[in-house]
Amino acid sequence: QVQLVESGGGLVQPGGSLTLSCAASGFTFSGYWMFWVRQAPGKGLEWVSSINKPGGSTYYGDPFKGRFTTSRDNAKNTVSLQMNGLKPEDTAVYYCGNGPDSWHVDSWGQGTQVTVSS
Repeated sequence: QVQLVESGGGLVQPGGSLTLSCAASGFTFSGYWMFWVRQAPGKGLEWVSSINKPGGSTYYGDPFKGRFTTSRDNAKNTVSLQMNGLKPEDTAVYYCGNGPDSWHVDSWGQGTQVTVSS
């Protein structure tokens, strides 16, 4: 079965950096788009980024452009989210997901908590 396991979350000070990873299994990783979304306390899901199947194209929500970078390693079945310049409002649970194209998500992981606080 599909498994998406996020890791790398934690507590970081404002202005700091953090890299999240998502280990995928149970499907042909290179045949799927990968996504990152987040959910802040008391708020709905917010799209963070998407990366196409080969990894050559990436897309970001406006709040994340220039600060976040997503990449993938199809040999290792992993997708990462490098987050720089973190702000308190970036505090959220971050989830990775997979999908057959840029518009559909099949599965989500269990999420990893990111807390930005001094």
